[in-house]
Amino acid sequence: MQKYTVVMLVIWSVLGTCAFAQVRQTRQQIEFYTSDWKGERFPDGRPKIPDDLLKRALDVSTEDVWDFLREKGYDNQFEGNWQALHIGKPFSGRALTTQYMPTRPDVAKAEAAEGKAEGLIPFAMNNSWPIQELVQGDVYVADGYGKIVEGTLIGSNLGNGIAAHTRNGFVFYGGIRDEAENREIPDFNGFYKGYDPSAWRQEELTCINCPIRIGRATVLPGDLVIANDQGVLFVPAILAEEAISSAEFTGLMDDYNFELNQEGKNGAMFEGGWTPRKFASFRQWVDAHPDKLKMPKVEFEKILEERTGRTNPQASPSGSQVP
Repeated sequence: MQKYTVVMLVIWSVLGTCAFAQVRQTRQQIEFYTSDWKGERFPDGRPKIPDDLLKRALDVSTEDVWDFLREKGYDNQFEGNWQALHIGKPFSGRALTTQYMPTRPDVAKAEAAEGKAEGLIPFAMNNSWPIQELVQGDVYVADGYGKIVEGTLIGSNLGNGIAAHTRNGFVFYGGIRDEAENREIPDFNGFYKGYDPSAWRQEELTCINCPIRIGRATVLPGDLVIANDQGVLFVPAILAEEAISSAEFTGLMDDYNFELNQEGKNGAMFEGGWTPRKFASFRQWVDAHPDKLKMPKVEFEKILEERTGRTNPQASPSGSQVP
């Protein structure tokens, strides 16, 4: 009898530990979808993109990152047409993904039991469950299937909770309420599809850290999220560093080319004319402006060599005065 009791206690313990995993993806499930990531991970299994990359991501062009992703075969990583708490203040972070669906009684019953077993607040408020999973540098990314009226995933109380955990923000394909109060929260920003004063209703959380759809974008947990006044990019963690370095390099090329155009030294090649000779002059220009270089110099040299190798050595921009 004692042996039976011990066995049952172990089973109950395991079930209790795993119960919330019915909604929260397990580490193994996250690793399955992000198996190409070879770097550090959070305890939950999400790829841990370096902090310095989050800062660098704030200064790159949306078009340059998007072009890079398209070249790599990632065509569905951008969504535009957002409202925001602070549209002129870009932010970036690592995605913690969640999925919401219209309420269904049998699903609601199962999740209510799960929440009770975990000691979580009542199921009716399970839009708060993901917030306790957030850490600093995260972006809370939620697929609310575009619901705005009674699809307000947060108000000001939950907004303060997100801010306290992340010092960052959220991206909701759905609505929010308490818009004015959320704008007053320090170190906090968020993108959403609309505002409504209604309370959250007839909607339920179905997954934490699963693959989700945000408009026309597919998002995985741990993706690099870049939100600015153009829209939101979701960069796969496995490509994040390469994407940012590539975009920074393209931005440097543009700065140099703009200067040549303004000085009338580019002839008729306003957008191109990138011969090995022009790349060599570009390198000298970068050396003369070290404050513009955000990536490691070794990374710059690597990309420079690659792009120089793509050019036609015989090409010569008409009328160019590039030294």
